[in-house]
Amino acid sequence: MPASVAGMAHQVQVTFDAADPARLAEFWALALGYVAQPPPAGFDSWERFAERIGVPPERAGDLAAVIDPDGAGPRIFLQRVPEGKTAKNRVHLDIQLTGGDRGEDAWRRVTEHVATLVAAGARRLWEVDEPTGRAIVLADPEGNEFCVT
Repeated sequence: MPASVAGMAHQVQVTFDAADPARLAEFWALALGYVAQPPPAGFDSWERFAERIGVPPERAGDLAAVIDPDGAGPRIFLQRVPEGKTAKNRVHLDIQLTGGDRGEDAWRRVTEHVATLVAAGARRLWEVDEPTGRAIVLADPEGNEFCVT
């Protein structure tokens, strides 16, 4: 039996290592229809919060997060790391726009969103059209692969 709290599934946060957390957070907010996570209650900015908890000014931009404004999707957390991406992702996100619909209107939504993401810094890698599904595979501005279906 899976572990749960009070009969509910556990919440999930997706964490990305990043060279520029703020830039990557902006990209993923656009890609997912998310918004920047507001600072904790009582603070007018993340910078003020960072000062309050003793984060050195040179480290204040090391973290960023975006959230689903409806509260349904997982929080996306981005943390600065010194090394760049060196290998293919073992896990990736699928942005699902079609709900399995293989019609022309559904595919148009995919290609329009892909064009928006490419304009925001993504790279189009390849397209997949198989009996199990159709998707466009992209890389975000720091090279993390993901699919738009």
